[in-house]
Amino acid sequence: MGARVAKAGFNVVTGGGPGVMEAASRGAKDVGGTAIGVNIELPFEQKPNPFLDVWVDIKYFFVRKVLLFKYSVGFVIMPGGLGTLDELFEAYTLVQCDKIPQFPIVLFGTEFWKGQIDQLKMMEAKHTISPGDHDLYLVTDSYDEAMEFLLARIHQYAPKYKTFRKKWWLGEG
Repeated sequence: MGARVAKAGFNVVTGGGPGVMEAASRGAKDVGGTAIGVNIELPFEQKPNPFLDVWVDIKYFFVRKVLLFKYSVGFVIMPGGLGTLDELFEAYTLVQCDKIPQFPIVLFGTEFWKGQIDQLKMMEAKHTISPGDHDLYLVTDSYDEAMEFLLARIHQYAPKYKTFRKKWWLGEG
C-alpha cells in the first residue's frame, strides 16, 4: 500500500515504527517515494524504522495525532492495536464533524475490522450515529479498491492537496 500511495505522488506518513508502519515506509522507498514518521516516545515499544526519510519524535499522543491529521489528505488504517483504534476514531470523528475535510478513510483487512463495523452498525441502529456516517469509510482487502477510493475522495475533498508535498517535510518550503 505504501508503494501505491507513493506512486500516486503522495508522501507516506506513518507512526514511524516497526511492523506494518515499516512495511509502508519501505514500500514508499522502493518506488522512490518519501516516507515520513511521526514517532511516539515510549519506554517499551517503537523506535523509528530504517526506511524513513524524515521523522520527528513526539512525547504526547495528542501532538502526534495533530501532526498526522494536519498533514494528511487520506487515511489507510491497517490492523493494529489500541493506538491504531485511537487514531482511527479520532480521524473518523473529525471527518464526521466536519473539523477536517471528508478525507477518505480506508480500513484495510475486512476480517480484522468486522467487529468494529458491527459495532458501528449497532450504534446506527441505536441512533447514536447517522446512516450516512458509513459512507465516510471503506473496508476492503483490495489494494486497487483502496486506491480508487482514496484518489476519488482526495480529489473531491482536497483540491489543494499538492500543498502537502514533500518539500514542507524536507525543510524546502
